[in-house]
Amino acid sequence: MATLRALECLVALVDTGSVTKAAAQLHMSQPALSHQIAALERELDTPVVERLSRGVRVTAAGRAAAGEARVALHAAAQTVQIGRDVGAGRAGRLRIACAETMTAWLLVPVLRRWRTHRPGVHLDLKEFTSSDRMVAELVAGAVDLVVGPRPTSVSAHVDVLGQEEMVVVAADHHPFADRSSVTVPQLAAEPFVHYDPGNGLAMWVDRLAAAHQVALTPVLRTRSPRTAAQLAGAGMGVTVVPASALLARPTGVVRPLEPRVHRDVIAIVAAPGDGLARRFVADLRRGGLPPSTA
Repeated sequence: MATLRALECLVALVDTGSVTKAAAQLHMSQPALSHQIAALERELDTPVVERLSRGVRVTAAGRAAAGEARVALHAAAQTVQIGRDVGAGRAGRLRIACAETMTAWLLVPVLRRWRTHRPGVHLDLKEFTSSDRMVAELVAGAVDLVVGPRPTSVSAHVDVLGQEEMVVVAADHHPFADRSSVTVPQLAAEPFVHYDPGNGLAMWVDRLAAAHQVALTPVLRTRSPRTAAQLAGAGMGVTVVPASALLARPTGVVRPLEPRVHRDVIAIVAAPGDGLARRFVADLRRGGLPPSTA
């Protein structure tokens, strides 16, 4: 396979018509340039230049090869430039997996800044209701970055961005409205708006209840924390939701748990050396998590 250096030598010979001038243009010795041209001729199995007493004459094969060499050299230069641009955060593609409640709550300000200040970066966003599912996508190579609650288990490095409060939602007329906070045992006697097993919150809530030796009474299940908040606010029962689900304030009342309960908000990057992903995480960290709505 012809090297880029050999192609550079050929193009320089065509442009200058002289081994001496071509070598000077490429900052190399004449024997080194002649060696590159000889290697190229062996690769092509035909002469690319004729050596004359006063310089060289490019052959038909040399002119044809030089035309394609210019294309190859331009492509190589473009390859180097795009690599530099991506490394500097000016171009490329970043595939983000995010917990559905956290897109508007946490990501939108950073997404807006990147759209304005990094227009050459293409952003792909997938929303999930399960952190474990997001990690599976990361491991499969389908996404570059995960943002959401801590998954059940993960071997990759986890960046903790902060903590999100878990709160109770009930209808306006519910007795919880007269309390400043709600304990987990107080949820036991209430009809509970629970989560579909496909949402990671289902297991999280069950573990919270078990830790307090409480048995919940689900009356219906949903995949969406936002929907759970709206159903509870409408009097269908009470529920526990992350603060990020309350960006659109539901009808009803929102009360903190007593003692207060939080969950980690984390970021996981598929490749630690991925400059785009690391820059995005750094911007998330600089912005910080929104304050609790409880």
